[in-house]
Amino acid sequence: MCVESNGREIEGCNSSEEVRTLSGSMSPGLMPSPDLHSCKPGQKFRAALLRCRTPAVAAGILSVGNVLNYIDRSTVAVTSPFFPSTVFICSFMVAVPIFGYMGDRFNRRIILSGGIFFWSTVTMLSSFIGKEHYWLFVLSRGLVGIGESSYSAISPTIIGDLYTSNSRTIMLSVFYLAIPLGYGMGYILGSSAKDAAEDWHWALRVSPFIGVTVGALILLFVPDPKRGCADQIDGRMSPSQTWLSDMKALAKNRSYVFSTLATSAVSFATGAFGMLIPIYLYRAQVVQREIEPCTSKVCSSKNSLIFGAITCATGLLGVVIGAAVTRYFRRKTARADPLVCAVTMMGSAIFICLVFVVAKNSIIAAYVFIFIGEMLLFVNWALTADILMFVVIPTRRATAVAIQSFTSHFLGDAGSPYLIGMISDKLQDKFVSSELWKFLSLGYALMLCPFIIVVGGMFFLATALYFLDDREKADR
Repeated sequence: MCVESNGREIEGCNSSEEVRTLSGSMSPGLMPSPDLHSCKPGQKFRAALLRCRTPAVAAGILSVGNVLNYIDRSTVAVTSPFFPSTVFICSFMVAVPIFGYMGDRFNRRIILSGGIFFWSTVTMLSSFIGKEHYWLFVLSRGLVGIGESSYSAISPTIIGDLYTSNSRTIMLSVFYLAIPLGYGMGYILGSSAKDAAEDWHWALRVSPFIGVTVGALILLFVPDPKRGCADQIDGRMSPSQTWLSDMKALAKNRSYVFSTLATSAVSFATGAFGMLIPIYLYRAQVVQREIEPCTSKVCSSKNSLIFGAITCATGLLGVVIGAAVTRYFRRKTARADPLVCAVTMMGSAIFICLVFVVAKNSIIAAYVFIFIGEMLLFVNWALTADILMFVVIPTRRATAVAIQSFTSHFLGDAGSPYLIGMISDKLQDKFVSSELWKFLSLGYALMLCPFIIVVGGMFFLATALYFLDDREKADR
């Protein structure tokens, strides 16, 4: 502890790994020291940083970084779809288990900042790659996937170690708001850039500057708390010894397995919707003769813009409603988290089915049902992460998040757009090609999504059966 010339004390810290948590405990490194001395150069600045290194500031910075993460993904998806996005997802899936292993054993703040610096730099450089070097752009998307996998695997676990109970649910809701919000903003940014400049490369030159800033803020203001400190169990467990032992434990955790399969169902639907719903609505407008079929290379992006705005709005409402509803029902049942996820997914499937019923006659009605269906679907994003925090011990959470992310991509959005596109093409081949049949065949193929969502809701019901037992084991 040092003092300024006016006698005011400035707190110091002996360890950057420990912070005050919401449970009220204080890190030993922040306890007042009886030895007071004059401040050395740099100690005032360091003390100011420590005062700003609060759980709320850390969660806010991590949430902004997650928004950038998903802006980058959807910008490329809407401007240069399919193959680069596939390479991105494949590299992401390969790298995320590695970063999950590292996140349970090494300094998470350094890994996070290094990952965001890496993917921001590669994204900026890729924006200058011309068509003649398209293979190099595809390779760059693979490298970006590696960088972003570090962020997705590790950042939720820091929030899990800073908050607990209802506070953790709220903060994870804010963090996972980045998924729909980032996707929506990416659609708007990508579509606007493509229309304004007729060159989608410009859409990739905004987020890198913000990414570098967020990376620096993570280094300065985001702590790496002891694993389990918010739950006050850090002194009762030791780090996992091997990756194989972590995998065996997770495979035996039934709540984790079923919630991961349910998350994969959500990923399947959102991946297909993100790429194909704007095309489906465009074909509906052609059938209704509101617009003419597009034959140019750069077509109107009106549907992508509207779909992006709806995704932003429904994401905001979904996570807020999910947090509020779950907080209320926790007073009535300890199984509130998986039950709320199950009910909202079943409801989402109903409204998404109605989209394909009304789209031929009314685009406005289709947008209304998309809004309600997506809002119900997005309720479970943060709740799924909260379920994981409850049933998995802190020293295994990064690995659990990584494997869940890998599984949801592998079974979900990595293949769903292609599967549904293939089904649509097969249906088109059976009859004479027409604008009406192009519209109907894609709609029939997209009907697979509500069915998958219902299956996901059933997996959440299975999670509810084992949730209390697995939570009790994790607490012990």
